[in-house]
Order: sequence, then structure tokens, then C-alpha cells
Amino acid sequence: MSRILLLLPTRTWRAEAFLAAARRLGLEITVATDKPLVWTGRVPEGVIVLDFACAERAAEQAAEFAREHPIAAVVGADDDTVVLAGAIAKALGLPHDPIAALEAARDKRVQRERLLAAGLPVPRFTRFRLDEDPAAVAARVGLPCVIKPLRLAASRGVMRADDVTSLGAAMRRLGALLASPDVDASGECRHEALAETFLPGAEVALEGLLEDGALRVLALFDKPDPLDGPYFEETIYVTPSRVAPETQARIAKIVTRAAAALGLTRGPIHAELRVNVWGPWILELAARPIGGLCSRALRFEGGVTLEELVLRGALGLNTAGTTREADASGVMMVPIPGAGVVERVEGVADAGRVPGIEQVVITAHAGERLVPFPEGSRYPGFIFARGEDPAAVEAALRAAHGRLRFVLAPEADAATSGAR
Repeated sequence: MSRILLLLPTRTWRAEAFLAAARRLGLEITVATDKPLVWTGRVPEGVIVLDFACAERAAEQAAEFAREHPIAAVVGADDDTVVLAGAIAKALGLPHDPIAALEAARDKRVQRERLLAAGLPVPRFTRFRLDEDPAAVAARVGLPCVIKPLRLAASRGVMRADDVTSLGAAMRRLGALLASPDVDASGECRHEALAETFLPGAEVALEGLLEDGALRVLALFDKPDPLDGPYFEETIYVTPSRVAPETQARIAKIVTRAAAALGLTRGPIHAELRVNVWGPWILELAARPIGGLCSRALRFEGGVTLEELVLRGALGLNTAGTTREADASGVMMVPIPGAGVVERVEGVADAGRVPGIEQVVITAHAGERLVPFPEGSRYPGFIFARGEDPAAVEAALRAAHGRLRFVLAPEADAATSGAR
């Protein structure tokens, strides 16, 4: 039985889906995490703790474990673990993408430079210091512009500015975020960021697998809500895309070229693009599958899940011929309703009764502090729908969301009552 080492931070929603996929495939899976878990002592071969902050030390720890429990593949499930997974795979002599390619995909500035050098359509951009004159930054990229941290994910810290005054305010706000204790930023990432020209248009997301450099498009999602700022909290993803077939072909070609420009040849990718009158523009390509619980919106023929495809690909097994089920499907990342501490969520059962809704999952628990974007990043829930066409799926998601009500207490009240 093959064993896969799956790297997951302690705060993640991905573990359950990967563990279920491993069981269906008859695989052994060992979860490597950054902090001890309460059940580690009961299943010592099932969970190990690695030093996520030091790739060299983590590789040594993984090699020590592998001497008694041989590992066939290493998988990083999110942005924070893909580079580390590559370093561990290299140390164990297992197939992996070049570390430089994984690092380029992880750093927004390096990625932009490589895509531009390859002649791909990207917005004009510049790296800047957070203490720089906003007027000088605006002069290099134009207004309106978007600023974003170099490494944070899930639109955290991403802000639009329409003039020099709002750009200065956004730069100060981003600086405060990067200096906050819960942000894993270090060195230059605390003091520098990326600014780019704001591109109008609709966003799409491509989910795919790379196999020997060839791209298999698993799904193209539309994002029907306008993502025009000032912050960029995502909401609805719906597939199949309603974008014209010729544009979809151009998107797939651009993503294939982008992966090659970064040096990626294997494994899952998640790409974000804008489509406007000038065609598709690539915003970002990540060397990992879609985040959160969103993979539940994808189901392939025979009930195969995205995580099964990722694990099979990691082992070098053939995934060709696996196609998405014919029904339209979608997910809503429930918008953060405001700042405060969750007391309760009402209307969940009612939302689940909307025709077309498959599941309503509330991930925020009573006593949890909600932080809106751009400082926040964790959605309080996910809604999943399936239907005959994308329009019906989108309507179902909106109707279900309309039945939810988050009851929040101000943080001061929650602290006084002990709700924290």
C-alpha cells in the first residue's frame, strides 16, 4: 500500500477531503502538520509534526519518519505548504517540480516578472516599499490601481485605490496588516508589496492538472459577482463557464504558457484570470488545488473527487479520461457579514431547503471572531448547489444566502460575557 505524506497547516479545511480520498483509493496517508494534534498519540503513524518554518529541518524530520514508514509521494494542499512539499520530496528522492518554480508561483512579484518575460498578458505592475511616496507608486502603474502583499493568499490585504490619497491610506493599512502578529510575514515581505494597474472585466478561475507539462482543464468557473473593489472578497463560483468557447480555449492556452513560464510541470494548479474587451489576462497561478471547501463543487464521473485526482497524479498514476459530471454546479463562499463575535447563525435549515441546494456548511463557530476583508481571510461558511444550468445554480446560491442571518456580538460585549 502506497503512503502519501500530506502537508496541512493546523488551521485548514482540507484534511477531511484528502483523508476520504485516500481511503477510497486504498492509500495510506500521513498528515504532516505544524503543531501537535490531540489525536497524534493515538495514531503515531498517521500524524507527524514538522518544522514548517525551516524546510531543511522539515526534510530531515520527514526522512527520519520515512525510514520506518516509506513514502511514495509528498503533497502540499495549500499555498503555505507547496514549496515545503517540494523540498521534502527532493530530499526523499521523489518526483517534484523544481523548487525555484514552486517559489516563483508563491511570490506574486516573481511570478509577474516571469509571466511578463514570457510575453503573457499581465497588468502593468511595480514592487514598492510601504513607506514610499504614494504619488511615486501611482506614477509607475497609473490609477486606479490594486495593491497586494507578495505572499498572502485568499485576497487578504488586496485593496483598490482610485487616487493618491486612497492609495496612501491603503498602503498604511497593508503595512499594519503585515506587522500584525498573526501574519506569517518576514524580512522584505513586511515592508514591500506589489502594485498593479486595475483591470476591468469579469473574473474566471481555472482548475487543472499538469501531467508532464500538459494541462488538463478540469473546470472553468465563472465568478458572476463584480470584483471591482475596494476589497476583493470572493463569493460565487459556477461551472461550466458561460464564457464563449473560443475565449475558453484562449484561457487554457494562456494558463498552459504561464505554467511553463514558471517551470511547473506536474500536479494541481488553480489560475485566476480577468476577461475583458482585450481578451483574457492572467492574474495569478497557484501550484495547488482550489482552496477552502470549494472542491466539493466539483464532482467527476463515477463520483471521483478532485482530491482523488490530486493523489493519483502525485503517485504518477493515469488520470486521463476523468471528466466532470454533466450537471452545472457551484459554491458560494459566504461573505463575512461584519466584524464581531459569532453568537449564532439562523436560517441554515431554511437555506438548505432551497431547490438545487446540496449542502450549507457553516464553518464559523459560536465565539469565533469574524474579521472582514481586507484584514480577514476566513469565510464563515460555504453553500453548494447543483442544477441543469449555471443560471439556475447561481440563483439557488443567492436565494440560500438570503435566508442566512449571522447574529454577532461586538467584541467588547463578547469579552465581557465570556463568549470568546
